[in-house]
Amino acid sequence: MLFSFSALQALLLAFFAVRTASIAIGRNPNDWIAPYKRGEVLQDIVTWDDKSIFINGERVLLFSGEIHPFRLPVPSLWPDILQKIKALGYNCVSVYIDWALHEGKPGDFSAEGVFAWEPFFDAAKEAGIYVLARPGPYINAEVSGGGFPGWLQRVPGVLRDNDTAYMEATNNYVQKISEIVAKAQITNGGPVILLQPENEYQSFIDGFPFPNFNYWDQVKDQYRKAGIVVPFISNEAYPAGYITPTTEADIDIYGHDGYPLGFDCANPTVWPDGKLPSDWWNTHLRLAPSTPFSLVEFQGGAFDPWGGNGFDKCLSLLNQEFERVFYKNNYGYGVTIFNIYMTWGGTNWGNLGHPGGYTSYDYGAVVDEMRLVNREKYSEAKLEATFLHSSPAYLVADRINGSTSWTTSPDIIVFPATTETTKFYFTRHTKYNSLDSTSYKLHVSTASYGNITIPQLNNSLSLNGRDAKVHVSDYSVGDFNIVYSSAEVYTWKKYNEKTVLVVYGGPNEQHELAIEDTSEGYGSAETIEGSGVAIAQKTGYTVLNWATSSERKVVKTPSGLYVYLLDRNEAYNYWVPATPASYGQGSLIVKAGYLIRSAVTDGTTLSLIGDLNVTTPIEIIGGAPQGLTDLQFNGESLDFKQDDAGVVTATAEFKKPTISIPDLGAVEWKYIDSLPEIKADYSDETWPDADLEKTYNDKYEQLTPTSLFAGDYSFHSGSLVFRGHFKANGQESSLTINTQGGSAYGHSIWLGDKFVGSWEGNDVTTNYTSTNTLPNLSSGQDYVLTVVIDHMGYDENYVVGEDEMKTPRGILDYTLSGHDKSDVTWKITGNLGGEDYVDRARGPLNEGALFVERQGYHLPAPPADDWETSEGPTTGISAAGVGFFSTSFDLDMPDGYDIPLSFVFTNETESAYRVQLFVNGWQFGKYVHNVGPQRSFPVPEGILDYHGTNWVGLSLWALEADGAKVEKVELVPQAVIQTGFGKVENAPLTKWEKREGAY
Repeated sequence: MLFSFSALQALLLAFFAVRTASIAIGRNPNDWIAPYKRGEVLQDIVTWDDKSIFINGERVLLFSGEIHPFRLPVPSLWPDILQKIKALGYNCVSVYIDWALHEGKPGDFSAEGVFAWEPFFDAAKEAGIYVLARPGPYINAEVSGGGFPGWLQRVPGVLRDNDTAYMEATNNYVQKISEIVAKAQITNGGPVILLQPENEYQSFIDGFPFPNFNYWDQVKDQYRKAGIVVPFISNEAYPAGYITPTTEADIDIYGHDGYPLGFDCANPTVWPDGKLPSDWWNTHLRLAPSTPFSLVEFQGGAFDPWGGNGFDKCLSLLNQEFERVFYKNNYGYGVTIFNIYMTWGGTNWGNLGHPGGYTSYDYGAVVDEMRLVNREKYSEAKLEATFLHSSPAYLVADRINGSTSWTTSPDIIVFPATTETTKFYFTRHTKYNSLDSTSYKLHVSTASYGNITIPQLNNSLSLNGRDAKVHVSDYSVGDFNIVYSSAEVYTWKKYNEKTVLVVYGGPNEQHELAIEDTSEGYGSAETIEGSGVAIAQKTGYTVLNWATSSERKVVKTPSGLYVYLLDRNEAYNYWVPATPASYGQGSLIVKAGYLIRSAVTDGTTLSLIGDLNVTTPIEIIGGAPQGLTDLQFNGESLDFKQDDAGVVTATAEFKKPTISIPDLGAVEWKYIDSLPEIKADYSDETWPDADLEKTYNDKYEQLTPTSLFAGDYSFHSGSLVFRGHFKANGQESSLTINTQGGSAYGHSIWLGDKFVGSWEGNDVTTNYTSTNTLPNLSSGQDYVLTVVIDHMGYDENYVVGEDEMKTPRGILDYTLSGHDKSDVTWKITGNLGGEDYVDRARGPLNEGALFVERQGYHLPAPPADDWETSEGPTTGISAAGVGFFSTSFDLDMPDGYDIPLSFVFTNETESAYRVQLFVNGWQFGKYVHNVGPQRSFPVPEGILDYHGTNWVGLSLWALEADGAKVEKVELVPQAVIQTGFGKVENAPLTKWEKREGAY
């Protein structure tokens, strides 16, 4: 049946032709500046209109990845992640800044060593990556307290509100961090182009006066007064419409977040109905029509809780199919500030995570926790980002509501976007989660050839399962007009002697592409590589029709257009490497396998920097200098050939290195008891007294005679130990105690040296009341209760007015039979010094209350000569308690390779125990055997000294009467990558020194 456009479609196209003509790319962007900006224009480098931002007057698509440098305390590795993000085709990163790591004590701000931001901003600039800074002061981010330092538990009043005490508490941090960020703004030559004050400010308890625009104004004023001049952007967790340019919030650019599939990693194949956003474009037009459509956090993976299913399942749920369907849905709505959370997740080292998550923060992101890129979703994201950057018309295209009338199948819906010429057709299944393979033909509109139904030559198009397409018409490729293409565009480049276009399709799909060409007669284009391309001449254009296969096909037109027709899996191997320090895309198109980081041309020398995991053919299909004399890969010259069309071919050889990894079952270990507190001769005389009669915490009721909330005594991380002294009267039959440590926490109790009992923990219980039978006590004798509690971090503070961050850690209540509560006097400890933490290099959260941590024995070179020699944690401990196993080994890893290592625990028993993994003093793993799921703990180079001696300590806390042991622990290489990245500098690996005042 012949197709004719509906009257509605004709009217829409006519409207958009007029609309587009009225929106000239070169118009003054300040015409659309939001009210706050109009009142006080502080700079003119970063501006915006309703379509996109401008940087120095040029429209820019921000395709951004969320990364958290603080989750990798090796600054020399930050450029590695940034380069891999740049190689994706992204041009921006978004970064949270964790207040808790910078101001562990009120007024004591520190941003030095691994906590310094200047090296990160320098690395971003060198990589050619813009930065969206998100310093909070509240960030959420699945970190302890949502980024709030623990001492805020003692600050009266509501948090995230303009309560005077809270605002005064934020002043020092905001001032100091703003001074750092301000120096890195684009106005000062740095990469920071946007700043987000506060975070996801839209959820509140019933009855709370909200939104509090006075609070929002004060937060903005803090940043402005401290020197921030770049535009402010908001990120509501959903489009609530509180923090917009048209409300009293008066934000510059409005944005919101989106996590449409949620976090149900247990069901990685299930896409429930109704989860694909369908109203965001119209909502954006209603809430913020004068600013670009901005998704400041869009789902790039999922966090996984204690007892969860592991990040492999999250990766399966949020995989490359999710990217195709959900990301392209966003493109259909016109997103031009697009930040993917997370793009690299990292590690919750040193107790920085919140209690809802374990040590890994891999997130199922495109770059995994070990910085590897061998995930198909990395390659899919690269295809999409590179296409958008290759398509400037995308930034000014108007959107049309989706309709099934654009195809011949009601099972396919299309969301067109159109400029005066170029049109994009964002195409997916009407039932977005369909697994069907659906055939269809697409109706496209062209400026010179009217309405066309494609394919014209052969069969139908197909949409197979969870997939989505971006078809185009009147798509400009340099001097050429692509009349239409059902195959998706990866990239194109115009060179002096030729133009190269790369398109791709899914496996075994039929596709068609038409090139405007006034040449007469058939054969005006020819297949110069591969087979199976049907070429037909229409009036004014040439049609190519083919089925995708593993065989690459290349078609050349007489006027110098080379069209590469690829299978999607083949397209994954193509790169558009950037020049270092350039914010734009590069000019080369390179086929090269695992990773190409950058490319530099100097005369007739071309230098590629990249990584290999196998010997890899290199092919430069466009952009190599004519008469190339030297092709280098990671500084080594390669033999190469260059044909008459300028295509360069060579081979980069993967050289398998010799590596030696120590067998942790064969090295000598040392052992020391880490719970001497239960011994009869132990004295806690120098411990802090838990004698505060009234808690500073104004949110939670104190039920004990003195506060036993750890935050009142400046202890905020890792673990807690309480010592309760009382004189027996012979009536002590039981102890009932209610402790609180957060999800997956545990506690253990001793009376003297007698084990009383444990709460072993589970994935959801945050506090627990246990009633414990006591042995017969001798009346008149002094006894001591020792209570060890695992501190899993503070709750986040997402809901305004609820103040969940103030949920205390410690002992909430207790009853000792035969006694008043006041008969028991308490001592408390956490990390040595509390907020006056000793280890400034590793920060305020890295240590807890255990004896070995207070003494610093987890640091390199502890005084272990007199410790017991042991076979290690596989021997375990024979009774409930805490033991510490320490060993050292040398590494001599080959230069020029990235070989990520993980400590892998094996134990199939059901015993309850907890292990902390310390590597050269850095806590890089909390293994809760009976809760899980994590058993493999990556530790990066720089924490592990790859060319020296390493010290590893394992604290083993057995929660059962008969003790526990680790069946096996191994150091396992996860990959061997030959890399051009360069040298990794170690983080501070300061050694043990005797600590003043350690008890």
